[in-house]
Amino acid sequence: MTHLWIDQPDALRSHLVDLPERVGLDTEFVRERTWWPVLALVQVAINDKVLLVDPTVAGMPEVIAELLRDSSVLKIMHSPSEDLVAFGHTCNALPAPLFDTQAAAALAGLGAGLGYQKLVQAALGVALEKGETRSDWLRRPLSPSQCEYAADDVHHLAALHDLLRDKLHELKRSAWLEEDAERTLRNAGDDSLDPWPHLGVRPAQDFDAEAQIRLLRLMRWREVFARERDLPKNWVIDQALALQLSHRPPEDFTALQKLLDTTPKSPRKLAKELWVALTTALEDEASMPPVRRDGDIDKKKLKSLQQAVADVAKELDLPEGLIASRRWLEALLENGEWPDALKGWRQTLLAPRFAPILG
Repeated sequence: MTHLWIDQPDALRSHLVDLPERVGLDTEFVRERTWWPVLALVQVAINDKVLLVDPTVAGMPEVIAELLRDSSVLKIMHSPSEDLVAFGHTCNALPAPLFDTQAAAALAGLGAGLGYQKLVQAALGVALEKGETRSDWLRRPLSPSQCEYAADDVHHLAALHDLLRDKLHELKRSAWLEEDAERTLRNAGDDSLDPWPHLGVRPAQDFDAEAQIRLLRLMRWREVFARERDLPKNWVIDQALALQLSHRPPEDFTALQKLLDTTPKSPRKLAKELWVALTTALEDEASMPPVRRDGDIDKKKLKSLQQAVADVAKELDLPEGLIASRRWLEALLENGEWPDALKGWRQTLLAPRFAPILG
């Protein structure tokens, strides 16, 4: 395997002429101090060579985007959800069409959620080094061991693709993978903020309606503030403090300041913005769905749905979680509509089994 360091846009463009039908693709990124992942390296496997592309160079993201948008070239990636966010933000493009080897391995019956190294070992019998997992990928120049590690991350994708493609064809599940890939790309392309971010804060299930509304205000403000300034959400306000302010709001701005002064790592400099967010009504807060309580879901129906999923999974020799997660089933029961994650081939399999349960 040959790997080449590419730090000039024209050099990358020269390698993208007459591409084969497929390339392996991966990224290295940093997301410790930012909302958006900082794209630090892009690896492209083309036949027997690997390009190690420096996306921090001016003009490089635009050339990378040309590859990502080339619909004639299949992009083989492994568990690419975070990589897609990095590509979307830095290159304003997503890799389509997409073949996800982790998803393919799960559908092929090799196991759900397999990491790249474990899959390469299990499917190809090749042991990969793990030494650079926590490297600083933004440093320049990268060390020889970093370059080897990064190249390995795409070197075996073509072989995995061949094996998994054939297995899925044999099982008549190729279309399932294509559906899931399209959904993954569709979700990655939607960068809108969650309109109801409070729903994921389960400790708020015992809050009264007014407290949940205050929590919604804070959660929305936090997400908008963090994204606009490219900061991690918890750097703006952590969940524990948001819950405290929602449950027992300070009487006035002075009381808020005193509370922040006595709270470790509190956003003291954001006291004014925090007070405005806490006390300003949202236009749609009256239609806010409440945080679901553990007892709100019909547990008998949920258990019956889970059993139906287990039966299907056993028949297909697939992990139950791949067919339908508990969260998806709860959403189905709560809303009475099939969530997007359950549509397509999953709904085709499950609808006949669920019909007598759902009524």
